[in-house]
Amino acid sequence: MRGARAPRGQRQHSGGMGTLGRPRVILLTYVLFALELTCLFMRFSIMPYLTRRLGLDSVAFGYLQTAFGVLQLLGGPVFGRFADQRGARAAFTLNFLASSAFYLLLAAACSPALPGVALLYASPLPAALMQGLPAAQMVIADLSAPEERPAALGRLGLCFGVGMIFGSLLGGTLSAAYGLRCPAFVALVANLVAATLSYTFIPSSTKGASAPTPAAPPGGTQASVFDLKAISRVLLQPGVLPVFLIKVVSGFPSGLFMVMFSIISMDFFQLDAAQAGYLTSFFGVLQMVIQGLVIGRLSSHFSEGALLRASTLVFIVVGTGHGEHALMSNVFHFCLLMPGLVFGLCALNVVTDSMLTKAVSASDTGTMLGLCASVQPLTRTLGPTVGGLLYRSFGVPVFGHVQFATNILVLLVLWRQPLPQKTDKVW
Repeated sequence: MRGARAPRGQRQHSGGMGTLGRPRVILLTYVLFALELTCLFMRFSIMPYLTRRLGLDSVAFGYLQTAFGVLQLLGGPVFGRFADQRGARAAFTLNFLASSAFYLLLAAACSPALPGVALLYASPLPAALMQGLPAAQMVIADLSAPEERPAALGRLGLCFGVGMIFGSLLGGTLSAAYGLRCPAFVALVANLVAATLSYTFIPSSTKGASAPTPAAPPGGTQASVFDLKAISRVLLQPGVLPVFLIKVVSGFPSGLFMVMFSIISMDFFQLDAAQAGYLTSFFGVLQMVIQGLVIGRLSSHFSEGALLRASTLVFIVVGTGHGEHALMSNVFHFCLLMPGLVFGLCALNVVTDSMLTKAVSASDTGTMLGLCASVQPLTRTLGPTVGGLLYRSFGVPVFGHVQFATNILVLLVLWRQPLPQKTDKVW
């Protein structure tokens, strides 16, 4: 009835949406995430040239990348708890302010009048709080219905494709026309604008009335965002740890291959920089289409367990192709296998993120997504060392062999211990 008063909790939640309303908040989240990824790929386009101009070798560049990955690995769960306690607005704004600090240090390192090397080594420090992915996922997960969550999370893949295409284009064009400082400065301004938009339009909380912020115990204080017991408690909830381990173990071999891809494209495929860039763009377009469009359509017809098993089977087939030299002796063969690789990665990440956010209470989705966001930095941290040793000792086929063996074990686990299903879709 028009004149009926909504329950108090519902009125508060509706007011938290501000003037935009739920659909527009979700749309703004996609836009902000695409903007962040655009800046990220602008950074990728200038970092190798900046390190070379400052007189640093590839080993120093590797140290910088490792430091960035380690800080994001450590910061993911902490950032997730901060998001749960302080809300989506504070989390998104903190992410963009940290990114602004990063690009400010990067722009300063490009100035000949400043100590560029010292500033470049200091630039990864804000990385622990640069957690745009879990912040965006938390908003999408909180504001989408459980049955729509895989498709809604999958659309973040469109943001990834947009960021990869426009970020790479802008980074190369601006640096060629105006110097290396220009892309860093543009990224700084873009993140400051994004921080303003998130603080103005993102609701302070997206949890809803059913998931209030946990209250402090009587006579005590609210648990700190650095409380490791509270973070581990989320992992130990029923149905969480098996899915999280599958996410880590099943995707790790493909992550190793992607970490080593730049070396493989140069040494094994004999590609120059331009050709490697085209191949990376092809990868971005595939991810944009598969994660943004295909996964969402499949999730409306098949259960999450079925899609998880499908991703494992695809990994096994792709691993077989990677492991046979006759099936991947040139870049054309790899392009034929790439759609399967991208499908496996997208389905694994989207489905496990959706399942894990459903397995925990709404008040813990930020912490859970922060833990999920730490998986990729973990691969970037361990990948260069482990992947380099494997590649030097056994060559490219070893990545296919590891992927095949690992996902055979994962598939056996999935078949012997079915995962809980909260939807009634067909198998």
